[in-house]
Amino acid sequence: MTRTASQTRRVVAVAVALVLTVGAAPPAAAASAGQHADRADFTLTILHNNDGESQLLGAPADPDYGGVARFATLVRQLRETERDPANAGAGESRRRGVLTLSSGDNFLAGPQFAASLDKGVPFYDSLAAGRIDYDAVAIGNHEFDLGPDILADYVSGVPGRPPFLSANLDVSAEPALAGLAEQGGIASSTVVRQRGEQIGVVGATTPALASISSPRDVVVDPDVRGAIQAEVDALTARGIDKIILISHLQGIHEDRALLARLRDVDVAIAGGGDELLAADDDPLVPGDTITRDPQTGEPLRYPLYAVDAEGVDVPVVTTAGDYKYVGRIVVDFDARGVVTSVAERSGPVRVSGVGADAVRPDPVVRRQVTRPVEDYVAGLQARVVASSDVALEGRRDPGVRTRETNLGNLLADALLDAGRDQADRYGVAAPQVALQNSGGIRNNALIPAGSVTELDTYAVAPFADFVAVVPDVPRAQVKELLENAVSSAPAADGRFAQVAGVRFTYDPARTAQQVDDAGTVVRAGERVREATLDDGTVIVADGQVVDGAGISIVTNDFSARGGDQYPFRGLPFTSVGMTYQQALLGYLTEELGGRVTAADYPEGGEGRIVRIG
Repeated sequence: MTRTASQTRRVVAVAVALVLTVGAAPPAAAASAGQHADRADFTLTILHNNDGESQLLGAPADPDYGGVARFATLVRQLRETERDPANAGAGESRRRGVLTLSSGDNFLAGPQFAASLDKGVPFYDSLAAGRIDYDAVAIGNHEFDLGPDILADYVSGVPGRPPFLSANLDVSAEPALAGLAEQGGIASSTVVRQRGEQIGVVGATTPALASISSPRDVVVDPDVRGAIQAEVDALTARGIDKIILISHLQGIHEDRALLARLRDVDVAIAGGGDELLAADDDPLVPGDTITRDPQTGEPLRYPLYAVDAEGVDVPVVTTAGDYKYVGRIVVDFDARGVVTSVAERSGPVRVSGVGADAVRPDPVVRRQVTRPVEDYVAGLQARVVASSDVALEGRRDPGVRTRETNLGNLLADALLDAGRDQADRYGVAAPQVALQNSGGIRNNALIPAGSVTELDTYAVAPFADFVAVVPDVPRAQVKELLENAVSSAPAADGRFAQVAGVRFTYDPARTAQQVDDAGTVVRAGERVREATLDDGTVIVADGQVVDGAGISIVTNDFSARGGDQYPFRGLPFTSVGMTYQQALLGYLTEELGGRVTAADYPEGGEGRIVRIG
């Protein structure tokens, strides 16, 4: 029976106090839709995660927790428990279903995913996803970091072929992805049948995809609400009265804001923000804390609620990533598909290898995935490529996303060196300036003085970003590039640039530049005050561009294509045959002769970027 706002869900809205506060109470069961109080018509458990990001071997800070082999075991155990009618809680239906869903960022470039690239299809991450046995998977932004073809390889290699969902992506111009879409492997939504019930699942991806990843010819619809609502309406028109949204919008607050403009979504599973929602007594991975609301400072409880466009409270959940938690939300429905309650046991379930809640690693995942990945990573760890006399700062905030650091200088120097070494071979002008977006510096750690391994270079520069030379950039546009680099300061932002070949000063108190996704400057920036090349050529003086010849810039192809809103605006560029990780490795071993000195790379940097005030 197709529900309507006036006949079903609006009944819930008038029966409860409508709230949008953290930890708001769920809808009351009996009063909300005239349902008999002691038993729901159908109980659905959703097991979910997001942002696994190829952390297959364990949590980065503590490998006794997380790990995809333990994660697969825990999902299987929870699925069996929740399906068993004998385990029905008070008021829950003995007619029960379980869905397993991912809200995106299912893999990430880095040393562990490098093992998959070395192996080939099916990737280790694909094999793990198949063993987890997802019913549907949202497409996140990191899935496109290595380009659409790698995403196609990942999707095609997942055993069981769960549908990968996004209502606001058009993949028809990418042949490999288009082929999967024709086969149903990529879709806007899917319908899963559980115990005689049809459950619609709709996916969505951040509209910022083109500026933070490399989707190439995939078209991103910025009207996420419109794309989702159209899909939801199509499902409800077919009589499907239970609808789940799985989205990767970069943060749960984006989902809550979006839900205020949607109708007929029953549960929303968010991804991309890595928030940890929990109760005070939920066991957490050591070192983890419950995320706090940025406005109120209150801890975010599981589930949160958002009031939709028709005044209905919708539960919204997410989990911290890295396979550290399995989210579990248990939802009761009445006979008309209206959510009547959320079970108290709903919340994050820790993936542990120690203590009373320890789970044994799944033997199939252990054999097929984690052991070969461990061997590959161990090989990288064993290869020492340099020694450093000084600790190298790669932490994000405070660090590479807010200011110049010595690790940022090292990577920018590597780009500049690679661009100059390869210029003649590729017929391009030798670059004068290097720009490295700090979002591409991924280790988020202080590398201590001592040995630097090949594994460290992957941790610092994991993406398949190629060194790219953009010749003859007009000086006014060079200033725009630098303005973009500091437009979010003092906030930490991946667009903040680490540089080589140039020194500049900026004033964060002045007007910040604004750029649209096409690279058009919609508000001129006034922050960059001075900029001088290493040879003494002045580019900017007292905030004004100094006339002169264009500048050859080396960066990564992600930035050259306009990633992080860098306003290159389609200027032609040439990739010079190596990734930025390869450039870093070659610079350490060849140009520096295997030694990083404190004189060349002092702690705190050397004054390439100076903040006024």
